Amino acid sequence: MFSVMTYGRYAARAVANSLSPEHFNGIPIVPNNPRGIQSTVSLLDKRLYGDDACFVAYYNAADVLGVADGVGGWRAYGIDPSQFSKKLMAACEMMVKTGRFVPNQPAELLASGYNELLQDKVPLAGSSTACIVVLDRSKQTLHTANLGDSGFMVVRKGEVVHRSSEQQHFFNTPFQLSVPPAEHRAEVLNDAAEDADTASFDLELGDIILTATDGLFDNMPDHAILKELSTLKDSQYESIKRTVWNLAEQARDLSYDPDYFSPFAKQARKNGYNVTGGKPDDITILLSIVTGD
Repeated sequence: MFSVMTYGRYAARAVANSLSPEHFNGIPIVPNNPRGIQSTVSLLDKRLYGDDACFVAYYNAADVLGVADGVGGWRAYGIDPSQFSKKLMAACEMMVKTGRFVPNQPAELLASGYNELLQDKVPLAGSSTACIVVLDRSKQTLHTANLGDSGFMVVRKGEVVHRSSEQQHFFNTPFQLSVPPAEHRAEVLNDAAEDADTASFDLELGDIILTATDGLFDNMPDHAILKELSTLKDSQYESIKRTVWNLAEQARDLSYDPDYFSPFAKQARKNGYNVTGGKPDDITILLSIVTGD
């Protein structure tokens, strides 16, 4: 049975001239468990982290990843959008670490994390998209739940063999979990975790699983992502780190190019908006490779 996954993460904050290599601090993590899974996570300076959040956690025969993107529109109400996404991912991570989830039911894990927020004694308001990815090691199967426009793709031998479906109410208005203030409940979208698009997919040795917020997908088409992933020659931490950094850097640069016909601009044109250029946004990427015992 193949079971080991190696992870790398980079996050790029969507502010001009914000990123340089020294902003990133690579932290290798070796979980204290009998499987000997080696994981590597790279953390962005928290001052530049933005409205995205993510986690990587393990429990028994499951590896679980999640990304979330806080809805920036809450700033108009004086609310920090990052608090919702970060607390949602922290709640899901706690559920995994304490074994309160079923590997083949990632939407229920997302619902449980969301319910934790509703029960929190500290008042919280905001909204977030979310994507949960679970590797069930015992069955060599990937189980996923995606709500909104974050997402994932599985790459095998240079081709996308499985990917998430974006969920939008209408253009640039993704499905989202919300906790609105009482006075705004009637005007705020609030989807259910059970509305997430769910799927299961059998994995193979060498599969690459890329999970990211829309800051990547809105600025880089699949062919550009695949081109960069093709440079990944092994599952070593430094290789993953270099590849993820390159993806984040490219997406960041393209997001500020006013002449670039980005995936976001193409979608805007289809919806009647005369838009050109990239879409500046926070970018969070989790890159995983299925390796052997």
